[in-house]
Amino acid sequence: MKSKICIESFRTYREMSAAAAAAIAGVLRDKPDCVLGLATGSSPIGTYDELARMHADEGLSFSKCTSVNLDEYLGLPGTHPQSYRRFMEERLFSRVDIRREATFVPLGTAADPEAECRAYDERIAALGGIDVQLLGVGPDGHVGFNEPDDAFTAGTHVVRLEASTIDANARFFASRDEVPRQALTMGMRGIMTARKIVLVASGAAKKAVLAAALGGPVTPRLPASILQLHPDVSILWSEE
Repeated sequence: MKSKICIESFRTYREMSAAAAAAIAGVLRDKPDCVLGLATGSSPIGTYDELARMHADEGLSFSKCTSVNLDEYLGLPGTHPQSYRRFMEERLFSRVDIRREATFVPLGTAADPEAECRAYDERIAALGGIDVQLLGVGPDGHVGFNEPDDAFTAGTHVVRLEASTIDANARFFASRDEVPRQALTMGMRGIMTARKIVLVASGAAKKAVLAAALGGPVTPRLPASILQLHPDVSILWSEE
């Protein structure tokens, strides 16, 4: 299938976030029981703010949808201030009418992380796959926590985080030493089988990463390059 990549540039982060939220809201309105693939980090915060506003002001409902998150730090309970379960609760879930039992985040404290990864893939498959996947992109081109590697990993898996990823996330912790060194992340199969992908990024550094990922060869050394093979990708970038 031929790739269809739509690239839009915005002057402000707020404008970009509004466009991303509108794309997700469109899927929700067309298919209220859709499966949302959600991301964490600083890039999607504005998108979640806008979705919460649309819920409050326009009646956008999440009551019939299901969500699956990309990743979670290995070893962090969902109550930890820097866990991605906690992030999603604060940034979106508590602000809209989504059913908590229909929100899924990999379990960072699973006794058997590998079994948790297999179960996560089985859950996504049982849901019928993801209708729209929200993504950010890391400074090394990672998506989710799929770090540069010698091969793309298909399924959800445990990954050792690169130093650049630890550095980028250290601002969310009291110190760099507190950043977990491993995470559970959805693999490329879960991401690439999503029916639609919306990627948000801002600033000159992210623009350079995207240019390399979309303009060069598809390689696991630059994970975001695999998006060239997806049939429906929207890349939203803002100057600020």
